[in-house]
Amino acid sequence: MDFLPIFMDVRGRTCLIVGGGEVAARKVQMLLRAGAKVEVVAPELGNTMQTFNQEGKIQWIEAGFDPAHLQNPALVYAATDRQSINQQVSELAKEKNIPVNVVDTPSLCNFITPSIIDRSPVVAAISTGGASPVLARLIRSRLESMIPAAYGQFATLAAKFRDTVKEKIDPKNRRLFWEKAFQGPIAEMIFSGRTDEAEQAMNKMVETCCRADGGEPLNSGEVYLIGGGPGDPDLLTFRALRLMQQADVVVYDRLISPAVLDLTRRDADRMYVGKERDNHSVPQDQINQLLVDLAKQGKRVARLKGGDPFIFGRGGEEIELLAEHQIPFQVVPGITAASGISSYAGIPLTHRDHAQSVTFATGHLKDGSSDLNWQALAQPGQTVVFYMGLKGVETISSKLIEHGMDPKTPAALVQKGTTPDQKEYIGTLETLPQIVKESDIKPPTLTIIGSVVTLHAKLDWFQPDEQRGNEPRVF
Repeated sequence: MDFLPIFMDVRGRTCLIVGGGEVAARKVQMLLRAGAKVEVVAPELGNTMQTFNQEGKIQWIEAGFDPAHLQNPALVYAATDRQSINQQVSELAKEKNIPVNVVDTPSLCNFITPSIIDRSPVVAAISTGGASPVLARLIRSRLESMIPAAYGQFATLAAKFRDTVKEKIDPKNRRLFWEKAFQGPIAEMIFSGRTDEAEQAMNKMVETCCRADGGEPLNSGEVYLIGGGPGDPDLLTFRALRLMQQADVVVYDRLISPAVLDLTRRDADRMYVGKERDNHSVPQDQINQLLVDLAKQGKRVARLKGGDPFIFGRGGEEIELLAEHQIPFQVVPGITAASGISSYAGIPLTHRDHAQSVTFATGHLKDGSSDLNWQALAQPGQTVVFYMGLKGVETISSKLIEHGMDPKTPAALVQKGTTPDQKEYIGTLETLPQIVKESDIKPPTLTIIGSVVTLHAKLDWFQPDEQRGNEPRVF
């Protein structure tokens, strides 16, 4: 390490800023958040500094820098636009063993200010040793998305219960206690802003673990029913990613892309239970029971399902059995295929000039039939999206035409949508069966029917024309 990472307590202590511009003002903001008393030495102040001064947040010394200003500050920032002054501040501060930072000049610093993620009292710092502050900020932005703001409330709650847990729970079980507290229902209460409930639940958990009969086991299991989205890992929710990272076992199906699966914990057990039409590697009732059995073994189970678990994902069936066995579970919505894939294909599902409603339908029912309300699906002014409809495309096409839909209605087949292998086939309702016969189209493929499909050529941002080459589009 080029620098020793430490955190300094400056609450109530005087910190000196040399410079009155906007760069100096950013340092003032940080120091004020840390509770410091801030003195600013500058002949004049910029707009932000003037506001600080008017609000009484800083003590302004209206003068140029003088060595006498280095009486006894806890630390010094030099942020003027004159290198000679910055160097003088650095040399004098170092002589007095005062920590000094010269903005954007690492060679004159004996401490650097990292890029900060503030979830007080939890604070994370990222540094490149002064080599690239921009890179540090980019790394911080990635981490910001992975660390919910509520983590600070976690730490506050932990501080309240630390002594109690230390007193009442034996050392070998403390880690399990805290893991369960911060990765289960109590955590979700904090994430949703129910801090009072979380504190009550923590009290109850301590009492339960200390019962004479041993209480509930700390390693009791839980199931996370997670919508994995249509394929692109960037479409996962923050909550989905967080739970994927803490699960001991991942039970996933065929629609989960490798890129999404790679975001699960590296040391987690992975169990494939993929199903295809007419080829169920693991029947649904066995999957339901598997989740129950794993949870009863004390496992945290991530049940990863393509798209959204409650939209043609049979998620309701899985949690019914969990509820019967009183196993804790959470349901995490995902971006369903219709929403994600239509966006990537440049086909808005609704549009004022084309469709005022959208209907999702499954290409086959539980018994394998396609006995749908064709009259309702054939109504004008709507977009119809078929999931799992590739095999039944001929029936879908003929039934909709039979019930009054114009055979010339624009239609699209989108294969492996939102992934790098996305491929689109554009035609009409009556040409869909022929497109399937003449093309090597394989599941997963989504079928979109409606005049909104005509917007595809204009709005398809996922595959710009220059990337399509000279291959003709199918119409």
